[in-house]
This record gives sequence, C-alpha cells and structure tokens, in this order.
Amino acid sequence: MTDAPDIRTISSAADAAHARTHAARLTAHAEVPAVERARFLAAFSAELRRCLRAGRAEAVFTVRSAAPDAYARAVPGELHVAVRPAGHPPWQAPPWQCTLACPAPPHRIGAAPPPGTGATRLAEAVLAADEDTAALLERLDEQDSLMRFHREELHETNQGVLALHAELDAAALVQRELLDAERNARAEAEHARRLLTFLAHASAAVSASLDHEDILRRLPELLVPAHAEQLDIWLFDDEQAPRHDGRPAASTAARTGRPAAAVIAARTGRPQHAAAHPGGLPGVDDLPPSALAPTRPLLSIPLTAHRTLGVVTLTAPGPRFDADASVMLVELARRTGIALDHARRYEQHRDIAEALQRVQLTELPHPTGLTLAARYLPATRGLNIGGDWYDAFEQPDGSVLAVMGDVTGHGLRAAVMMGQLRTALRAYAVEGDGPARILTRMHHLLRHQQPDLYATAVVARFRPGATELVWAAAGHPPLVARHPEGTVRVLDAKPGIMLGVPVPYDYEEHTADLPLGSTLALYTDGLVERRALGIDPGIDRLGEALGALGDSEVEEDLDACAESLLKPLLHDSERDDDVCLLLCRTTPAPSTRVSLRVPGAGTHRDSVESTRGGWTP
Repeated sequence: MTDAPDIRTISSAADAAHARTHAARLTAHAEVPAVERARFLAAFSAELRRCLRAGRAEAVFTVRSAAPDAYARAVPGELHVAVRPAGHPPWQAPPWQCTLACPAPPHRIGAAPPPGTGATRLAEAVLAADEDTAALLERLDEQDSLMRFHREELHETNQGVLALHAELDAAALVQRELLDAERNARAEAEHARRLLTFLAHASAAVSASLDHEDILRRLPELLVPAHAEQLDIWLFDDEQAPRHDGRPAASTAARTGRPAAAVIAARTGRPQHAAAHPGGLPGVDDLPPSALAPTRPLLSIPLTAHRTLGVVTLTAPGPRFDADASVMLVELARRTGIALDHARRYEQHRDIAEALQRVQLTELPHPTGLTLAARYLPATRGLNIGGDWYDAFEQPDGSVLAVMGDVTGHGLRAAVMMGQLRTALRAYAVEGDGPARILTRMHHLLRHQQPDLYATAVVARFRPGATELVWAAAGHPPLVARHPEGTVRVLDAKPGIMLGVPVPYDYEEHTADLPLGSTLALYTDGLVERRALGIDPGIDRLGEALGALGDSEVEEDLDACAESLLKPLLHDSERDDDVCLLLCRTTPAPSTRVSLRVPGAGTHRDSVESTRGGWTP
C-alpha cells in the first residue's frame, strides 16, 4: 500500500538541509545500500540547490509498502522522492523524481522526528552524512584495493600474453626458418634428382654406341645449351697427349690451339676451372681466366679410362658453373671416356675380325659341270667373329665336295676351331674319304681336341656329269634342292649328331637324284632360324624363294640368285648369328664363271669374283 505523501516546502537553505536530513534518515532506516544512498542524496541535494536558485520548491516523499505475506512478515517496499516547483500541478510528472528500493520497511513518513532542537538535528544529520561518506570512502577504498589487485593481475596477464606472443613469434620464426630450410632442401633434392636423371639418360646415350664418332656427336647434343654454351672435344693418341716436357702451359696451349686449362687437365688428369673468380667446384682446380675466353668461365675435364683419351672443355651457360652440375659433368666425362675406350677397342677387334675373315675366305674352284656362288654375312652384333664357314674343292678322283659348317659360339676360339676343322676336312678329303667318313673322323678329332666345343656340318659330293648326289650331315639344317622345272625339295634325311658330342658315332651317307640343271642350297641356321619362329618356317621360306627364281636367272647369273635369296629371308634386319649360303648348280656344259661375294663386318662389303683369267679381290 502507499502512505500519504509528505510534502515539504523548500524556501531556504535550512529547509533544503532539513529535507535532505529527512531523506537521509528515511534511506538509512530503509537500509538502502550506502553507495546507492550516497548517489541518491547527492542527486537530491543538487536538485534542491537548483530549485532554490529558481525560487520556491516542494519535496514530496512517498512510501509504498507491500502487503505482508502469509506469515505476516514485513515485505520491503519503495521510497519515492520527487522535487517540483511550487504550484506545479500534482497530476503532471515532476521535473525530478527518484524511486529507491527499500530492503527494510521504512518508518512512516509522517512519524515525528527525533527529539531535539532543529540545530541539534541538523548537526546530527551532518555527522550522519559524514558517517555515510566514511562508509562510502571505505567502500571506495575496498573497490580501489580490488581495482589495484585486478590491475596487477591484468598487468601480469598482459605480461604473460606478451611473453606468449613473443614465444609464438619466435616459434613462427623458427617454423618459417624450418619451412625455408625444407623448401631449400626439397629444391636441392629436386635439382639433384634432375641431374641424376640426366646423367643416367646421357650415360645410356653415350654407352649405347660402339662408334666413337657417334659418341662424339651425341655429347654436344646432350650438353648444349642446358649445361654448356659451347663444347670442344680434344682427342689424342698416346703420342699426342701433352707431356711434362718443361714447357709452360701457355706455350703448349698456343702450340696446340687449346686453352691452357685443357692442357693442364690433359697433363694432370684433373678437371680445371678457368675464370676471373674461384669456382669452388668439388674436385676441380681453379686457374686464371683463359686468354681464349677471358670473360667466360671454362671447365676442362679429362676423358679417362685406363689412360687419358682426351679433354672436353665446356663454356659456362651463365656467369658461373653450378657446383652440383659440375660433379655430374665430371662423372659424365668419365663415363664418356670409358665409352670411347670401349668403342676404340671394339673397332680394333672388329678390324682384326674382318682381317681374319678375309684371310679365311674360300677360293671357289671351277669344276666342270658345276657352278658355285656363295654369300657370307657376319653377325651385326658382337665382334663379328663367328664359326660359320663354307668350302668347295675337288677330290683326287675328280669329284667335287661342297661343305657347310657352323661351330657353336662366337669369338676367336670359334674362328680358330673353324679354321682347324676346315683344314682337317680338306686333309681327310685328299685321302679319298667320302662325306660320311670325313664327318666321322672330324667328330673323333673334335671330341679329343675340344671336348667342350661342338659344330654342325654337311658335306655334299658331286661327280661331273652324274645325276646322283651323295651327302652326309652332322646336326646341320637339311639341304634344299631346286629341280630344273622349278620344283623344290628338302633333303630332310635324318642327320647325325653334332660334331664333338662326347659319344662315339659313325655317320651315314645319303643319296638323292639331282637332275642336271638343278640347284642345291647349303646354308647355316643364321639364314633361316628366328628366335620367335624357330627354324622350320625359315626353311619353308628358303624353299619358296628358291622356287620363285626364274630358269633364265639361275642359268645366267647364279651370283645374283644368291643375292636375291638373302633379301626376303633377312629383310636387312639385325643379326645375332652369322649367315652362310652356298649355291651349287649342276650344268651339262662346262662352266666358265664362278662368282663369290662376301659381305664384310660392319656396314661395308667386300666382294671377290673368280674368272678363268684369275682372281681379282
């Protein structure tokens, strides 16, 4: 409920002081908190002063008490205080008013003031105001102390935050450094991977060829312009290599027309770097800039195998050589030197093989009633020294023996054994032995002299004017015969075992009717055998090619026929084995011409033709 308002007229400072004292007493009795009471009284006093300056005023105090609860307990109420000018209509809102919640029920407004004079009450009010001020100051001190405490905590927290930020900045810096280091390491690893990949590719390129000219041509193609602006290769033989002859490098360079760095690299066998600034390249010596290229760095690297073969000099593609790239270049030069050494050794061995094969070429005879033509193609891989051979010669009784043989394997050993077998075969033939007896004796010879070496052979005997062919074979591909009318027949009688197989064996002779004008083909397996197809399809192709020859072609030029047989069978392909072909054509009239063309090793050919007037190599 609401008590009747207590209206006090304020017309002087004393009235204002009494009104303030009354308000202080009411709020204190209502246990309004000190801070809230101080704020209220300060605002109330300020409004009273303002009203005194404007004229008379009225202070209206109203207590609103709540009804007691079910237990008849006092319930806190409200104190409403308003200040209005004198004569202000009551129904209008006053210019200033304030409502305070009262924790304790306040005294009735109309209650009598405590005993004492007005001055006494005013003094007590002043003292009470000091008490409120003291309570307020105490509260402010507590708040200030609490503020200082929180300020210190905030300062410590800020210091911790600053320290944390510093640690985070340091950790971020370390992380950036680690990321930069990782990025640099990855870049270096990628650079090294590219160099190693290039080294593997370049090494395979220079090692794939056994032609030193091809190797020298590939090296600039690989290095220019990515790793060198220019490249110069200086090759020399033993007598051309610079020696320690007492001459300075400059004079030797002028004499040879090469940079001094190349001369020193040739003498010392160590890579040399010539530039206006040190290169700092691993394993490379630094020299002053070259007089031939004073503004560009040069890198001279010796090409070595078991000896120094030459020097390769590179001009830097930029202002300097990369250290990792220089290591790759030195290694590539070493591998190139080994490849060049292998190529030179191969060429030397190839020349020896070609010379050996030329020496062992058989001079075909000019028997009556028989025309001969032969082809020999060495293998395109390896040293071109094989064990294939052919032979044709007359026996003391006037018959002609045509021989085709193939010693297993390649190399000088096979070639030497081929020469021994050919010599032994001729020696046995001079004694008048037939084809079977000759092979039996050769088998015995090979078993005892070379127990781990084997050979195949076929020996065919022709008698002038006779139509009977006698032959014997030791593990050799079958003979193929073309009759005058063009029909082809494979003489596939069971051959004996290979020569040299460690078992005793006697070979058998076979006979076949071979009309005059027929052509007999003796060959080695290199002509007809292919790894993916076997030997039988090749023999069929040989028969087809032989049957496709024209009669006039066979009669006029047996040498051209031999050449035409090779093309459909070989297709100019790479060969792992030697190819040997001997064509024998029986004729009713004496023959005046025998031709032999033997391709040599490598890509060139040697040809030999025989006429009655003599041999012309």
